[in-house]
Amino acid sequence: MKIINFFKTTVLLGLLTAILLGIGYFAGGFLGATIALIFAFVLNFFSYWYSHKIVLSIYRAKPIRDKILDEMVSELAEKANINKPNLYIIETEIPNAFATGRNDKNSCIVVTRGLLENLNKNEIRAVLSHEISHIKNRDVLVSTVAATIGGAISYLANIAWYNIFFPQEDRNSLILLPLLFLAPIAALLIQLAISRGREYLADYSGAIITKDPLSLAHALRKIENFILRNPLRGNHATSHLFIVNPFRGDALSKLFSTHPSTEDRIRKLEELSKVLR
Repeated sequence: MKIINFFKTTVLLGLLTAILLGIGYFAGGFLGATIALIFAFVLNFFSYWYSHKIVLSIYRAKPIRDKILDEMVSELAEKANINKPNLYIIETEIPNAFATGRNDKNSCIVVTRGLLENLNKNEIRAVLSHEISHIKNRDVLVSTVAATIGGAISYLANIAWYNIFFPQEDRNSLILLPLLFLAPIAALLIQLAISRGREYLADYSGAIITKDPLSLAHALRKIENFILRNPLRGNHATSHLFIVNPFRGDALSKLFSTHPSTEDRIRKLEELSKVLR
């Protein structure tokens, strides 16, 4: 499963980069494509080094000292063969968690007060294992790169509108019209495909570590039900980080969600449980 997901992610990131270079070329020729590539590189570099600090600041996450939680993370990190992540907490009653950091040496897991108070020990352990898997699989880096390239595509699409009305060369700029509409949409769909694929992989990897897929399934159901009644207030651009999308959305928002259907994730975990018996 890991090899298949790695191949899919590589192909999808390649498509994102191709769209970025394509729209850069049509917007400004070879120079435009070069600028697009440099622009994406600079944004990726900044995101790689500083995104975790920004996210921790947005949600006012603070370091937590909890012996039981610390022992769980130490055990799971050892089983996953990674460095032990730092632990942070967000003081909100809404149960959720996410992992961030550029690699396992600089990673952290963030849990909410609601997660610790509403889930039992096995469910908390399952959630932590899911987040450990994100770190091991370098999903934070992958999602950051995808989001950055997607953002660059949207930015360049806006710049390209200028070339339609004020063309710099003697060429039919109307060819840009389909590109301007379709490229950002295609980029968004690819980002979503990457994000959803990584969530499935983290569910699978986390369940393999704990040998307890059903506890993760129960945790996902509890978190989902709580969020339906009490959605989190925050930056929707960070929704892909959380184990369950913490923001309530309408039907259109769910269609373009960064997460697979929770029911589908639970179904896959239940199937995995039967295999592991």
